[in-house]
Amino acid sequence: MQELLNKLRRYEIEIRKAITSQMQGNFHSIFKGSGLEFDDVRAYQYGDDTRTIDWNVTAKGHGTFVKTFKEEKEQTVFFILDLSASQEIGARGKQKIDVAKEICGVLTLSAVKESSQVGLIGFTDQPELSIKPLKGKKHAYQIITNLFNYQAISKRTNLNKAIAFVLNLVKRRSVMVLISDFIDDNYWKNLKALSKKHDLVIIHLFDNRESNLPRLGIIPLYDKETGKTHWINTSSSSFRKKLVDTFDSNQNELRQFCKKHQVNYLSLNTQENYVPMLIKLFKLRNKTKVKGV
Repeated sequence: MQELLNKLRRYEIEIRKAITSQMQGNFHSIFKGSGLEFDDVRAYQYGDDTRTIDWNVTAKGHGTFVKTFKEEKEQTVFFILDLSASQEIGARGKQKIDVAKEICGVLTLSAVKESSQVGLIGFTDQPELSIKPLKGKKHAYQIITNLFNYQAISKRTNLNKAIAFVLNLVKRRSVMVLISDFIDDNYWKNLKALSKKHDLVIIHLFDNRESNLPRLGIIPLYDKETGKTHWINTSSSSFRKKLVDTFDSNQNELRQFCKKHQVNYLSLNTQENYVPMLIKLFKLRNKTKVKGV
């Protein structure tokens, strides 16, 4: 565990240094954009989010005005992590679940250094692991230890149920970092509600084998979530096309959803170094104009 913590600390420092060294002015929060409170109004400018228009001021007839916001000193960050068996795909030590846990650990360390309260919700087709938000390094280490030691009770996925649980549990606007492979359906309505109520960040994990299986002929494929074995001809052109089409469709639908609802989205291959990808994501969050509350 100590070796793991040292690794996560190195990554966390790398992310913070990269963000602060390339941004102007004072320190920029990695989780910038959450915990907003009303500050003032200013004249509308092209490109402003129309949801920030202050209609009461605008109605006075002196032009169109938008609300401006400032970050509260304290904010709450929740990591919502998919612990289902479909996450157990990938090379040893580089499975989707391994990468997901590391990302949670790295960003937890970053969040507590910014004096944020950090909480965790792990799910399958039921709530699995829940840690209430608190501040401090000791709490961060508790989250990391519990997360890496936890073994999920269920193997199945139910994103819709998990998001509904979060919506009912967390009332105050928070940063929600949802990490999953999103291999599920019928969750769009609740995901939209989550994006409206909270500052949502989606990290979409995938492995090469989800779209590019080796050509091995007819082989048994074991479905970890259902416990069933299916015999598949991995050399079949129709099977390989369906595999690629399904993956591409799922990824594109999720990407388009995030674009439409102004959700920060990161698609991450488990074989990639995730640190530069996280740096890119949070630089974007710092540059993006404030969303409406």
